[in-house]
Amino acid sequence: MTGNPTFTEHIRGRVAEAPDRSALILLTERNGELRPQILSYAELDREAGVLAALIRRHVSAGQRVLILHTSRRLFSISFLACLYADVIAVPVAPLGGGRHHDERIAGIFRDAAASCVLTSRAEAPGVTQLLARTGHERAVCIPTDTLPAGGAEVPRPSQAGPDDVAFLQYTSGSTREPRGVVVTHRSLLANNAAISETFGTAPGARIGGWLPLHHDMGLVGQLLHALWLGGTAVLLSPVAFVKRPAHWLETISRYGLTVSGAPDFAYELCVRRINDSQLAGLDLSRWRIAVNGGEPVNAATVQAFTDRFAAAGLRPGAVRPSYGLAESTLLVAGQGDGTAGGRAAADSAGPEPHELQETGAGGGPVRTVVASGRPAATEIQIVDPDSREALADGRIGEIWVRGASVARGYWDKPKESADTFDGRIEGGRGGYLRTGDLGMLRDGLLYVTGRIKDMIVVAGRNLYPQDLERTVQGVSALFGPGTAFAVPAAREHVVVIQELRARGRYDADLAELAASIRSRLGEVYEVRAGGVLLVRPGTVRRTTSGKLERAAMRRMFLSGELTALHQSIDPEVGELVAQGRRR
Repeated sequence: MTGNPTFTEHIRGRVAEAPDRSALILLTERNGELRPQILSYAELDREAGVLAALIRRHVSAGQRVLILHTSRRLFSISFLACLYADVIAVPVAPLGGGRHHDERIAGIFRDAAASCVLTSRAEAPGVTQLLARTGHERAVCIPTDTLPAGGAEVPRPSQAGPDDVAFLQYTSGSTREPRGVVVTHRSLLANNAAISETFGTAPGARIGGWLPLHHDMGLVGQLLHALWLGGTAVLLSPVAFVKRPAHWLETISRYGLTVSGAPDFAYELCVRRINDSQLAGLDLSRWRIAVNGGEPVNAATVQAFTDRFAAAGLRPGAVRPSYGLAESTLLVAGQGDGTAGGRAAADSAGPEPHELQETGAGGGPVRTVVASGRPAATEIQIVDPDSREALADGRIGEIWVRGASVARGYWDKPKESADTFDGRIEGGRGGYLRTGDLGMLRDGLLYVTGRIKDMIVVAGRNLYPQDLERTVQGVSALFGPGTAFAVPAAREHVVVIQELRARGRYDADLAELAASIRSRLGEVYEVRAGGVLLVRPGTVRRTTSGKLERAAMRRMFLSGELTALHQSIDPEVGELVAQGRRR
């Protein structure tokens, strides 16, 4: 189906084509089981139309409206209603994440200059209290589950054009300086077409998973792409997945999902926590595309997941490492059916920042970099971030992107938008999105190696934090997630924050474990950790998409906010922490 200039018109076309087809299958956990609620295209369209009429009574076209829902049903209706009402949807995470999260919601509300919040009757009191505390008491708060049942509101024709804003996607940045990516109808349609072309998604397909709908991978990849196809979005909650990872694969099995995805950590969690009895009840033979994206892909995780679930019918090559970001709506590169999965073995502690140091006689630490596939209807250049010179194939630099999927910029931030969305190659053209990610192109495949801001430079050598983190986690079976980062002093020091597993023995010799971490990093990378903290599960922060928030962990460490079960900190690093506490 082509020819519709806006996403709104495209979805209305899907409603007209098959009004009785299931648009959403929403799974809610009750007594350990997932119970389905089905919403047809006609029902979704009708409920969104009723809400759109109510929104128009309070908000003018083009104004920003926050969508703050725990319910996937209410979120989906609210998002579509914003499109119908020609207002700009601003998805945010539900309440319940503590002071840090409340500050983020308030910061987004302020940055977007929003005037209305769509939420539920149960969540409305908390939302109104938060807005009142932060000086937004005049905002309109609409509980979307109190609308009259069976309303017959006829949606008026949308006045939006292809270059009008469909929604703002706020990225996982500082709570004090949130950045809203401006996604237009044109870029949303273009990225959906790129996803379909890359992965071969078919009209009417069943797509879904557990990813949060306020995040680009869940919103665009699992909800909106299913609706774009005229298919069915099958959605369970992130809480259901974390509580019981088998829920995700059982959903894929029971409802015949052909496409579902998640960050790398989710695949690793399934390998560890899905037992043989749960495995025996799975049929994953229809799962054609298992997208692995949102964070660097671990080659060992891909292999372990493929091996573990082959017995359930998972096809070889079904796990597809991919790369994307909100600033390009979602997908930038992916492994399609005709793409061989490339890998590169490299020296993790190579001295040259723009070279992939192939493993040789030196016998240094080895990392396997997994290809994220070919560019998805977009142009990718690898550029030296300092000189802005384009780099040849096989050299590592910043990933620059240009194409129809790239967003317009950041909301109301012209300087940041110019810096990020108008990268200019030395002696060449401009208009490139500077992703802030490091990678290389080789044989037409994109390899993502890390983040510029996360790079650790010690004694003139460039170290990727994920390499250090994986090395540390191999020290003990008691170790769960962890993070590594650098802190500045007279010289940079590496700091490791390592969680013990929930069932770990806290009466173990923690001092010996900390010493083992330092010893292993010294042996493998020839660096000394200036600080090692062993902490309880849940201490290490992740974004809603699963990315480690290394900058937030560094900030919390330096301000003395972290509580450790055991810590070993060098005096120079300890003085940095003491200074942070005195501020």
